[in-house]
Amino acid sequence: MKPTIADLRRDYTRDGLTEAQAPVEPHVLFSTWFAQAVEIETTEANAMMLATVDSAGQPHLRTLLLKGFDERGFVFFTNYQSAKGEQLSAQPLAAMSFWWHDLERQVRIEGMVEQVSPEESDAYFHSRPMGSRLGAWTSPQSEVIAGREVLEQRLAALEIQYAEQQPPRPPHWGGYRVVPSLIEFWQGRSSRLHDRLCYRLKAGNWVLERLAP
Repeated sequence: MKPTIADLRRDYTRDGLTEAQAPVEPHVLFSTWFAQAVEIETTEANAMMLATVDSAGQPHLRTLLLKGFDERGFVFFTNYQSAKGEQLSAQPLAAMSFWWHDLERQVRIEGMVEQVSPEESDAYFHSRPMGSRLGAWTSPQSEVIAGREVLEQRLAALEIQYAEQQPPRPPHWGGYRVVPSLIEFWQGRSSRLHDRLCYRLKAGNWVLERLAP
């Protein structure tokens, strides 16, 4: 008989996570986990869910790609005039999550959001393939358009315009950094008794807590 949704389950047995394995700084553990995800995961290891809230309190969620991280926070790039850009302008708070299926791991991040420097946005923009750079000029992200042909016509015009020169970064396009105040590391365990180690920023220092699964 075909299983129902309620019957779908998986027992997690790959690994564990103890306090002894947790460094003082959470970005150190994230770096280790991310490197393992890049090596082992069969899908994009830098794919993440990003949640924002609009001025009316309505939450919004979408999948993006992480493009950088260090002790300062986690960086992604987008159109500042998009729906998410408007939401972050009104409410500069966000939550992120990574799900690494093969490693049976999840990371949750919460914090304030700030724009990265123009120099950082320029550097990343010019590292992108030409098609992606032209795409940033082509798409009025999140706006209603009449059809696919609108994008195709704009792209064709831009390909002619920039046939002999490099396109500059659009002024409406750049990076954001999520500056974390909470980072939780979740390792799947058997019988749903998962390991959850949560770092919270308190008075400028990271405090490590174990959460019940």
